[in-house]
Amino acid sequence: MSESWLNLANKVCVITGAAGGMGKKICLELAEQHAKLVLVDLDEDKLTKLASSIKAKFDVEIMRAVCDTTDEDQVSELVEKVAAKFNKCDVLVNTAGILKFAPLEKLSYKTWKKVLNVNLDGYFLMAQHFGKLMMKHEGGSMVHISTVASEAPETYSGAYSTSKAGVNMLSKQLAAEWGQFGIRSNVIMPCLVKTPMSMGFYSDPDVENGRKELTASKRIGTVSDIADSVLFLASNRSDYVNGAELPVDGGFHMMMGDQIPKPGGRKQYALDHLSD
Repeated sequence: MSESWLNLANKVCVITGAAGGMGKKICLELAEQHAKLVLVDLDEDKLTKLASSIKAKFDVEIMRAVCDTTDEDQVSELVEKVAAKFNKCDVLVNTAGILKFAPLEKLSYKTWKKVLNVNLDGYFLMAQHFGKLMMKHEGGSMVHISTVASEAPETYSGAYSTSKAGVNMLSKQLAAEWGQFGIRSNVIMPCLVKTPMSMGFYSDPDVENGRKELTASKRIGTVSDIADSVLFLASNRSDYVNGAELPVDGGFHMMMGDQIPKPGGRKQYALDHLSD
């Protein structure tokens, strides 16, 4: 995407989970657009390495922030630092998230609460506190990473689907209440994308090939696919998009009918029954 088309140069962009695979790619693509970055993560070493590599490649202004997004005091302090350094926040990208697999009957309440705390409470705290800063400057864009599994449950994934369903509704509520202040809030719903969290699924070629067949595009997604969608929703090119849920899944979400068997296969069945 061209810098002039997106117009993200010098926009102040706050990215949570910045040191993760998806977050890192989003940061790199924003830097390529000459945005100013606030990299937020818990891992200080990874943040330092990421900031150094981005600075060396793109020479953009960067602020590193080790912050637990589930801690309101830390989030509040972070907003104060961003306001002091940049005076504003144009874009908030919430990517920080965790996944803990377990059948519900085996899932501990402690783990249930932890996943909800990171995946939902953290998004709320970042949105609320940075939203107030956006209100002062009459505008901003929020992009939250959810999942297709927020609408159809990812079985045996504990609180994951529930937490992401909450993210979807939080985003809609933010859009509905804060649109009047020039603030947009949208959700991206990935599925069947290779990320550090999901790479283990693709070590088996049969699993990867089987997953490809579940998509309309017949391929597995990449973090670049997600980052490109984030940049569009972050930019003013999507200025009239508010409260949306964008599936970035190669068409997986609409392929249920294609999985229903027919005699001889679905396409062959149709060919066998061609008529004038």
